Amino acid sequence: MKLPIAYIDIRLSAHATEDPEKTKKAVYNLLPMDHIEEITFKKAVIKGHYGNPITLFEARIKDKEVIMAIVEKLSTSLSVLDKETMLKEAKLFVEKSNLYLRLDKQAAFENQIKLHKADPIHIRIHFKRKDNRSIIELCRELGLMP
Repeated sequence: MKLPIAYIDIRLSAHATEDPEKTKKAVYNLLPMDHIEEITFKKAVIKGHYGNPITLFEARIKDKEVIMAIVEKLSTSLSVLDKETMLKEAKLFVEKSNLYLRLDKQAAFENQIKLHKADPIHIRIHFKRKDNRSIIELCRELGLMP
């Protein structure tokens, strides 16, 4: 199968009360170990409410081999319940050629992958196709949805 994904964006933040290195470790737990060296995060410090510093980490992955390894890890690690939720609520996850995932930062730190809405790790998988129906079908073929 020709790779239907153009790139994957990963974004997460470490608030003033969080250790940026532990936050970075959480995201590395989501990634395939044999490709960690190939993924570079840009780091920026911004000000949050009340002037508190927030460390923002962002990466764009374009390498086809790394993309497939990430998709494979997500497809084998997400629970059946999370995959069913993504399919049932596809309008919340699929939009404008993208699959948007929000993953639990604390669970990722503990080597688990699960959906979460509050203060998540943001993953955007950008597909080469435009319409939502074909993106959902591709997600099913890739094992990201049932």
